[in-house]
Amino acid sequence: MPKSKLIITLCLLLTLTSYSAFSQTKFDTLTKSLKQVFDKDSLPGLSVVLVNSNKVIYEHNFGYADIAAKRNYTSTTIQNIGSVSKTFCAIAVMKAIELGYFNLETDINTILPFKVINPNYPEGHIIIRELTNHSSGIIDNPALFPDTYQFDENFSPYDISAYKLLKGLSYNNKIPDCSLKDFFYNYLSTNGKYYSKDNFGKGKPGNTSRYSNIGSALAAYLIELKSGMSYADFTTKYILNPLKMDNSGWTLDGDRLNRYARPYYNRQAAFPYYHWITYPDGGLRTTTTDLSKYLIALIKGYHGDEKVLKSSSYKAMFTPQFSKENPPAGISLVNRNKGIFWNLYTNGTIGHDGDDPGVSTFLFFNPATGMGGVFLCNKYLEDKSELINILVKFTKGQ
Repeated sequence: MPKSKLIITLCLLLTLTSYSAFSQTKFDTLTKSLKQVFDKDSLPGLSVVLVNSNKVIYEHNFGYADIAAKRNYTSTTIQNIGSVSKTFCAIAVMKAIELGYFNLETDINTILPFKVINPNYPEGHIIIRELTNHSSGIIDNPALFPDTYQFDENFSPYDISAYKLLKGLSYNNKIPDCSLKDFFYNYLSTNGKYYSKDNFGKGKPGNTSRYSNIGSALAAYLIELKSGMSYADFTTKYILNPLKMDNSGWTLDGDRLNRYARPYYNRQAAFPYYHWITYPDGGLRTTTTDLSKYLIALIKGYHGDEKVLKSSSYKAMFTPQFSKENPPAGISLVNRNKGIFWNLYTNGTIGHDGDDPGVSTFLFFNPATGMGGVFLCNKYLEDKSELINILVKFTKGQ
């Protein structure tokens, strides 16, 4: 080899080696920071994945999916992800629009087999857009909503004292398990068993923002009515299967029990497993490996790839719903606006968090850098901001 080419080759190798060492140092620092939060918050298990538009660039797991069994939490551990599930509802709504089922301005009463009238504002009309940005006036009645959680007491052992804590917070299984069809008739129809003025807010639809799990799940039920298939089957067909999210789904599977993360109150006490009547609002069970595929697809989709949705659908989904000059009552736009279910954060990221008994999660991406991340942990975190800030800062390249 000529001397000049040898020098160029050696310089290139030195540059690559230096860059690799620099990157590894950054990842080591990231792992150290995450471990400090993991220890400080006494988390049972934690899984973190970061991606760019092509691949996973960082993956680390801490602690246990099952402490008693000493089963490690891994990137293939299955866990429900709470309200991060609503981002799948966003994709599903946009796919339903592409299929011609409805549009964001469609009055829900043109689809439902019963009429929904807000008794506190009977002249109002609720449109699908308002379900997706939490301004419909359909709210989570605190006297009823906790009973949409269905605790599977025979699925696996749990700590009785931890379960009593949940019952003290009104999680009492008082509503029998049922379909979305039956639940929404009973919750929203004037002839329903659970109908109440307290199921509705007091303002005109679109004028007041109030986070609504039940309103979110209603959007999924509309998809069922128009598609003729269950929401679970619809999302499997149009999202999970195309992205090869093979370890993701909406139901508890006894054959996969040794893959599930147990939901913990603390490192000593586990809750029973559970599922939801209104499962589209928070019930997806998945892994950080599968969510990395989802994130990569979102980043590519934002920049024009049409594997899951058309470019116009991504644009509509990530368009701010509320004007800074005249936002609805009940929401501050200081830290975020709303897209179609998605949170559009003022730090430049797009994402959603999730919380449930024994669950805290966060998924996001940064359109400017083409990077994103997700974490899942099997304990409720009252304050996720430290974990979120670590990951957001890293994906900004800081």
